[in-house]
Amino acid sequence: MVFKIIGIVAVAIIAFWILGAVLEALLPILVLGAIGAGGYLLYKAVSGSNEKSPIDKL
Repeated sequence: MVFKIIGIVAVAIIAFWILGAVLEALLPILVLGAIGAGGYLLYKAVSGSNEKSPIDKL
């Protein structure tokens, strides 16, 4: 019974460790994507183009 509890705790710690590593690796990519999308939308708003693309309808 004790070994089951120790095993569950060990698996949980390893899962959080892997999840933390994945998030740490993906966070810069997500930030750059958000900055790029924001810059594109800002450019479309400031340029005042008459074209109506689907992204303009957001």
